Amino acid sequence: MRILDIVEATTVDGPGFRNSVYLAGCTHHCDGCHNPQSWDPAGGYDITPQELAGKLIEMGLDVTFSGGDPMLQAAEVAVTAEILKAAGLSVWVYTGFRYEELNAHADMNRVLDFADVVVDGRFVLALRNTSLLFKGSSNQRLIDVKATRRSGKVVEWESSF
Repeated sequence: MRILDIVEATTVDGPGFRNSVYLAGCTHHCDGCHNPQSWDPAGGYDITPQELAGKLIEMGLDVTFSGGDPMLQAAEVAVTAEILKAAGLSVWVYTGFRYEELNAHADMNRVLDFADVVVDGRFVLALRNTSLLFKGSSNQRLIDVKATRRSGKVVEWESSF
């Protein structure tokens, strides 16, 4: 898999201190994207899912996958997330795809097996709102994956703070 960086102990990509993994490659090219340097799928460096998971487990914080779009490397993200969940870590995933699109793609759906929360939807500059928690535009949803799968309809994650 190709990653750009691991940002340690950030508080902007989910609750508490987390390690955020920024993956290379994005096809959405959202106007106003805060990370356009992540669009190049050849950017960053190669690492195996097992190496990445080992490093993140050693770092000892919950994990957020961002990018780029992690779902463009869904098979590798799923392997990494499975290892992280087995180690007891929380996993969040940011993606420009809608949850409904993720369900229609086998590899992307497999990531959902291990994600606690998916922040879905493309960033829309006209809907940008800096007061929103953990998302950049009002069309994006913070989806509680387990609750969504239990109910059969999208259930948004609710903050306890």
